[in-house]
Formats: sequence, C-alpha cells, structure tokens
Amino acid sequence: MTAQVVWDGAAHWLLDGSLHVPGGELRVSEVVGNAFGLASAILGMRRLMWAWPVGMVGNVLLFTLFVSTPDEPLWGQAGRQVMFLLASAYGLWRWQRLGSAPDGGAVSPRWATWRERGLLLASAAVLYAVAWVVLLRIGSYSPPTEAWILAGSLLATWGMARGWVEFWLVWVAVDAVGVTTLVHAGYYPTAFMYLFYGGFCVWGFLTWWRVSREPAIAARAARELRGVAA
Repeated sequence: MTAQVVWDGAAHWLLDGSLHVPGGELRVSEVVGNAFGLASAILGMRRLMWAWPVGMVGNVLLFTLFVSTPDEPLWGQAGRQVMFLLASAYGLWRWQRLGSAPDGGAVSPRWATWRERGLLLASAAVLYAVAWVVLLRIGSYSPPTEAWILAGSLLATWGMARGWVEFWLVWVAVDAVGVTTLVHAGYYPTAFMYLFYGGFCVWGFLTWWRVSREPAIAARAARELRGVAA
C-alpha cells in the first residue's frame, strides 16, 4: 500500500466517514472539528498563540461538514467558519505583534472601553441585519438564529483578538441560541459542544477577569490601549 493510498483513505475517512453510535451515526469531521474547537478554546483561555492555528483547523473541517449537508446546507454555520478563519488570521497577527504579557501569555486582557462597547453593539446590529437578509435569500436553515450565531461568533472572535474580557460573554449569548438550533438540525455533537462551551466560557470569563486585575497585566494593557506595546 503506497503512501498516497493511505493519505487518500485517511482524507476520505476524515471528510466523509461516519462513526456508529447508539441510535445513529456521527460524521467524523463534526467530531474532530469540534475537538479542535475545544482545544482552541482551552488554549485561548490560557492566552497561548496556538489557540489561533488550532482553531483554524477545526474551522476548515466544520466548513466541509456544514456545506455538505444532504437536505439543507447550514450556510450560516458554514459562513461562520469562513469568518472565523479571517478573524483568526487577524488575531494571530495581532497577538504576535504585541509580544508576550508579563505573565507569559500572548495578550494582556482588559475590559473594553465604553467607546469600544458602543462600536461592538452597533456592529452587532448591522451584522445581524445583513446576515439575516443574506441567509434568507440563499435559503439557509433558520435565518434568525443562524444570523445571531454568525454575527455573534465573528464579534466574539474579534474581541478575543483585541484581548477584551467581555468577549467570553458574547460567546455565552451565541451558545445559548446555538444549542437549540443545532439540536433541531440534528447536529448533536456540535450542540453538545455549544452546551459545554457555554459553561466553559463562564470559566474563561472569570479567568480573564482575574488576570486583568493583576497590576502588571493592567499596566501592560493600558500601554497597549495607548498604542505603546512595550
């Protein structure tokens, strides 16, 4: 058996294979993609640079899953993965540019300013409206909830890239809607991932909040806010 045959077989199993479980089957790409997503979340809570590339691998796998749905593609979920890739590329670039925080983390967490929060809310309203219209036109599953998930996910990833403590709370709002949507669509592993991730986000929020109160971290974050990342 040649290496090419082995590679082709592994790729086919990963993208098109299924796992037999009691009551049905699960797509391998769904299970593995969510495993990468969870690993990215853990790395992100620890503020490690690897959070971004690990998450991007999961995004690619989940994109292939959602666009290949036989009955009705979840274009909102698929588009969400594309937005993740773009936002993650920005996050990776920004964390690398800032350099390490005093405790070794890749970013110094801080609360967003009131101006930044206002911009976040305005962006959320615009993105939600645009996503709803687009998803409605292309015939996506449940445009109102998919638009919420798409807009919220993009803003949460952007907030993580900026180092805002609040980004974890945006994820909680996304997960609350995502669990119900994915259960109805039959994506049970991803729905469970959302449920687990919602609790994990509360933990991540408390962790970043605690770190942001450390004097050295707060001082570094203040310098970064002024544009001095030294």
